[in-house]
Amino acid sequence: MGELGRTLHAWRDRVTPADVGLPTGGNRRAPGLRREELALLAGLSVDYVVRLEQGRSDSPSVQVLTALARALRLSDAERNHLFVLAGEVEPSPGRISTYIPPGVQRIVDQLDGAPLCVCDAGWTMITWNPLFAALAGDPSPWHGRQRNIIYRHFRSPGDRFEQTPEQQRDFRIAMVTDLRTALARYPHDADLRALIEELRAAPDFAVLWDQPVVGFHRSERKAVRHPEVGTFAIDCDVLAVPGSDLRIVVYTAAPNSEAAEKLRLLSVIGLQELAR
Repeated sequence: MGELGRTLHAWRDRVTPADVGLPTGGNRRAPGLRREELALLAGLSVDYVVRLEQGRSDSPSVQVLTALARALRLSDAERNHLFVLAGEVEPSPGRISTYIPPGVQRIVDQLDGAPLCVCDAGWTMITWNPLFAALAGDPSPWHGRQRNIIYRHFRSPGDRFEQTPEQQRDFRIAMVTDLRTALARYPHDADLRALIEELRAAPDFAVLWDQPVVGFHRSERKAVRHPEVGTFAIDCDVLAVPGSDLRIVVYTAAPNSEAAEKLRLLSVIGLQELAR
């Protein structure tokens, strides 16, 4: 076992199932997470985690390292050390970060009664909870640009959320404003620049991008057309994470409302399709 494997093993041992919202019962020989639990949290195969710890796969990608850092609740310094051990360049301050601090990850783990997702400065989804996947559709099969909320809105329309013309315009202006802010903050981020160029191929985006429009996110009520539980209205809020560019998109419903009942049903059925 090399230094990378030993360090991963040590970090895995210090994270308890309760820390990440996993069941704590049963006979557990490992003091912390099992390998299969780390694999689940990071979206990796168990075999790959085993090979990493045993030193049989010592060149993980940046995406894998970022997923491991998030699953293990690493601090910024620990995440950078992980990159060094893997022979990768430390995350550059000149690029948009996809790192989720442990405190934000705990919010995702513990707010299981509210659908939510976490996005980076360019509005690419980094993580989400199971209820978000049940409500909005599972993002797990999506890759690359398909996980970017702005790209999906302008280039791949057709999600489960309905907007009035006024809501749509306010949403688009707020998103364009966010992209301008991100570009000003990360002018040398090649992926961000590529995203904007691809979006400019959409006429509606290009018109707004070339205008001096400014907008901000506000709490709003959205209509959801769900294939299993029907159409209902739900509240949407965008929360900023202090000290970072992350945004948490949270959907909530008033107690004892129809939407609350629908969310409870979705928490039970998850991604299943109900029998017709």
